[in-house]
Parts: sequence; C-alpha cells; structure tokens
Amino acid sequence: MGMSENGGSKKEKMSIVPPVAKKIPYVIKSDGFQRTDNYYWMCDRESPDVLSYLNAENFYTEQILKDSKDLRKKIFEEIISRIKKNDKSVPYKENGYYYYHRYEEIFEYPVYCRKEGSLNAAEEIILDVNRMARGYDFFQAAGLRVSPSNKLLSFGIDTLGRRKYDIHFKDLSTGELLKDILPNTTGSVAWADDNNTVFYTVRDSSLRPFKVLKHKLGTSYEEDVEVYREDDETYAAHVYKSKSKKIIFIGSYSTLSTEYSYLFASDPDGELKVIQPRRKNLEYTAAHAGDHFFILTNYGAKNFRLMSAPVEEPSIENWKEVIPHRKDVLLENFEVFNKFLALQERRKGLPCIKIISMTDNSEHCIDFEDAAYTTQIGYNPELDTDVLRFEYTSLATPHSTFDYNMRDREKTLLKREEVLGGFNPEEYHTERLFAPAADGTIIPISLVYKKDLKKPGGNPLMLYGYGAYGISTEPAFYSARLSLLDRGFIFAIAHVRGGQELGRSWYEDGKLLNKKNTFTDFISCAELLIKQKYTSSEKLFALGGSAGGLLVGAVANMRPELFKGIIAFVPFVDVVTTMLDETIPLTTGEYDEWGNPNIKEFYEYILSYSPYDNVEPKSYPAMLVNAGLHDSQVQYWEPAKWVAKLRALKKDNNLLLLKIDMSTGHSG
Repeated sequence: MGMSENGGSKKEKMSIVPPVAKKIPYVIKSDGFQRTDNYYWMCDRESPDVLSYLNAENFYTEQILKDSKDLRKKIFEEIISRIKKNDKSVPYKENGYYYYHRYEEIFEYPVYCRKEGSLNAAEEIILDVNRMARGYDFFQAAGLRVSPSNKLLSFGIDTLGRRKYDIHFKDLSTGELLKDILPNTTGSVAWADDNNTVFYTVRDSSLRPFKVLKHKLGTSYEEDVEVYREDDETYAAHVYKSKSKKIIFIGSYSTLSTEYSYLFASDPDGELKVIQPRRKNLEYTAAHAGDHFFILTNYGAKNFRLMSAPVEEPSIENWKEVIPHRKDVLLENFEVFNKFLALQERRKGLPCIKIISMTDNSEHCIDFEDAAYTTQIGYNPELDTDVLRFEYTSLATPHSTFDYNMRDREKTLLKREEVLGGFNPEEYHTERLFAPAADGTIIPISLVYKKDLKKPGGNPLMLYGYGAYGISTEPAFYSARLSLLDRGFIFAIAHVRGGQELGRSWYEDGKLLNKKNTFTDFISCAELLIKQKYTSSEKLFALGGSAGGLLVGAVANMRPELFKGIIAFVPFVDVVTTMLDETIPLTTGEYDEWGNPNIKEFYEYILSYSPYDNVEPKSYPAMLVNAGLHDSQVQYWEPAKWVAKLRALKKDNNLLLLKIDMSTGHSG
C-alpha cells in the first residue's frame, strides 16, 4: 500500500468524502427570461444550514491537506523568514513634519510616527495599531489624516473586513481620543482650514459610498450636514483635499463618467460648485495649483490628455490643452509642482515617467533597465520642490523608493525592500513574450524564473491573469513567490485585454460584449508557453482572484485540458445572478463593465461565459477555491455555489477544495 510523504495512505485519503450540498430548485426571473438555481439557498449568511455546509467544506479541505501540513509549515516559515521584522517606511515631509510607519518584530500591525522639522528630532507615535487591534480577529486602521494645525488625527477602523469604517479622532498633544465617532464611512476625511470641520463619505445599504457629510468636532454625527448626495446608483462619491491644501474636492464616479465639485478649504460652509457636469463617457480628474485646475480627461482623447481651467470658471468650454492626446501613449496620471510637471505614461505596455519643465518646456523621461517592470509616481505632498518621489519594482527587483531631482536629473535610491535569507536578484531572469490571440492581436506575457532552470523543458508554470476594469497587471516583485521560483516554477503574467496595459482600446476590447477576449487571450498565452516548451499541460497552473477568478473559472469551462490545476481566490463566478441583484455592493455601478443583464443582449452574452452557469458533466483540472464569509465585493456564496455544482457534475477524480475564511472579507 502506498504511503504519502507524511505518512497518510492513499486508501485513507480516498475514504475522505467531500460534502454534498443539497439541491433546492429556485427560479430566478427577470424581464422575459428565467433560470433555475439549485444552490440559491446558500445566499443566507445567517442560516445554520449554510454555516454547516461551509464548515463541512473547510473540514474536508483540512483533512485532504493533512499530509501537506509539514510542507505548508515549512513554506510559511520560509515566507515570513524573508520579511524584515523591524521595518520602516520611507519618511515623507508634509506641513513641517516627517511622517513614516514602522513594524516591530513581534507585532503584526504598523506603528504610525512623525518627527517635527528634522529626521533627527524625537519620534512621536501618533497611532499604534497593535495596541488597538488586541482582541480582534481582523483589524484595519486606514485613512490617517492630520489636521492643518498638526494637532489632531483622524483615522478609520474596520474590524470585519467589509470596508465599513468608523472614523475616530485623536488629540496628538494629549494622546486622548475625542468623543466624536462617525459610523459607516469609507474611513478618511478632508479637513477644512478651521481644524474643526471635516468632510467624509458614508455608505448605503449596498456599501456604495453615496453621501458626503460635514461634521463639526464636538457635535453628534446625527447633526452632521449633508453636503452632497449621489442618487444615481451607478455612481459612487468620495471627498479629498487638494495637494495645494486650498480646495476640498467632492467627486462622483461611475465606470465611464465622472463629475467633480469643489469648495474652498478656508470656507467650509461655502457654496459647492461643479467643475464640469457629468456627461456620458466623459471622464476627468482634477488637481489644483495657483489659480488653475489641472484636468486629466478623455474628452476628445481616448488615451487621455491634460488640460487646465481657471478656478473661477472651470467648465469644459474654458479648458485649455497642456498635454495633447497621443494615439500610442496612454496618459495615466500626473503630478503638479510649482516649477515642474510629472507625467505617468504607458508606452508599448510598459510605464514611464516624463518630466516637463514649466519654465522652458523642456522634457525628458526617467531611464529604466528591466525587460518587464512597473513604476509609478509616489506620494508627493509638497508643491514647492524640485524632487519627485517615485516607486519602482520588477519581477526580480524588490519594491524600491527613489527621489528624483527633476532639475539635476539625479536618481537617489532611498529604500529597497530588504529580502532576508540570502536573496540575490542576479539569480533570476525576467523576460517578455508575445502570444498571438485568436483574432491576431499580440498579447504580452511577463515571466520570471531562476536562471539555472532547464530550458526548454516541461517546467511547472503558474500563469496569472486579471483583465478587468482597465486595471493593468503590473510585473512587480513579491517575496513569497520566491518559494515557488526556488522550487523550479516559472511565474508568468498574461497581460490580457480588459486591463489597460496597451492603452484605452485594450480595456474596451475586453469588456461588455468583448469580454470573451479576456478568456481567449489567456488561453492563447497558455498555448504559446506550451508550444515554446516553457511548460506542458501536465505542469501548467492557472491563478486568478476576484475578476481574475472569473477569468480562470471561464477558462476552466472552455479549455480544462490545458491545465493541471486552477487556483481561484474570491472568484466572481456567478455573474448573471449577481448582476441581477441590485442589493449587492458594486452591482449597479458595474453595468458599464459587464453589461446590464436586464437587457436581453447582455443577459445572453453574460450567461454564455458565466463560470457557474457553464459547469458541465466533464473532466476538470484540480481546483483550489477560497472565499471570505464577510466579503462585500465577491459574496462568499458565489464560490460556494460554484464548488457545489462542480462536485455534482464533474466526471473526474481530481481534487476540488474550498477554503472559506470565516472571519474576514475580500482581502483579509
């Protein structure tokens, strides 16, 4: 009889029986069409039957993985051994203080600190999250904001992982918490100049940020004044203070349209004015400097351009072009200084940072060397400086923070994430491949592996994909991944359509009625990696989470034979049911991404790829699926229902495991 590495026999393993979910047919009706869902009953988070089933799945997973306990412990210890326990962020200067956070060796959470005037000054702890987190299974402090006087701190606390924060206030001179508590918020505030008034955003029953309130310290939140309300359920609201500290911006955004209003921080009870009223398919963001707004927009510019507008009359007819639209360059972001303008652009799928002098209009780009990398403008809270802070990483280069003198063109490395345990970036190789998609489009692939890997050859390979919301998947370093690479794996990213790596068209060609391009692009990347002998179907694994979980779930239905295994974390797999339920967070705001299934054309198209709806009686790869009971972005019942249906229909004996985190949410 065969014995496993840790002593369990194959016979013992085969005797462990997976849970069988009961079937209770439920008809979901919408305009003109209907479907029967046998597992709809799992949507009741409070039901004893639901909790019993989820616990049974967790128990089954634990039993099946019992043999790997020692290996998992070894890998976990490897991962944490690389992390520098006493770590500190790079300080930044704002309003006379240097701010940073640090981690202490035996604690899990950050300690937020500052020093007045100089890095040689005495340290002041403004928030020790470790002390606050005692007794909680999940704890997150977010949105720290210091008042203009430097004497008060606001911060949000979430203890469930559902992104509902209670905002608290702390007197930094005494260390005492104020009595003010603002519930059900997004976690951060914008301070007015009076050091007594704050603006903040609250959530509705579906967790959509929909309302901006004004709070005066020392009063009850029930007395707070409504400044802005977003009644359109496809939009979400937010509020923030400008870099110039002069303007309070209130923004409202949907997938394809934005609108910004503003008031002066010196006049918190003043009139709210609109920069440019919303229009369908008009997107813009605003920054303030001097007597102008700088506006990044897609107005007449698919890949975006930069405009300016006078603060007193900022509507669209007064916009003037600063940076024109370019067909082959996506303008992603910008940073304004008194004497310079920094642009974050994307060319041929890779990011770059361009510097423009406001005095003589000269321009240049910062040089980077890796074949596949990511860089972005960092946090730059000061206007009157010649120094730009930016972040850089690649698949083999740990996260790095640089200061760049825009006048002298000198780069200064301030910090590179320290990876303990003898990590040497020279031992790893990064490269880019290009896979022809079914329609002839060329899809980039970023890879990393150890240089001593056998090549060509059938190496185990983990292929990651996302492809949604116009979010570009960046080839960034992740120290935990070394445990995979050092065991002979190749890690690859398929830069599929639906992201924005190659411009706005890349996004538009992977959404709505083009969504299937995301899935077929991923398949094309897998086929190229097999064809060029980087791997084989017997050693190829697909990895994706959230909307990337939709990707790997769809691919599992379309081409299951391509993959040995699939890992789907918090996967969005029950697309039709979720998009028909307007009570679920994010749903109505995402019609522009997936389509409105109340419309027949979109209903039928979404139904044709939704992973849950397309499970068939056939063989599937081995699969590991995880979820969070309190997930507000992908409800736990989507992966739970998907696994139950797979168990009932699949025709293979490959492992199918579901792990539900019973205490956290989307990313806990």
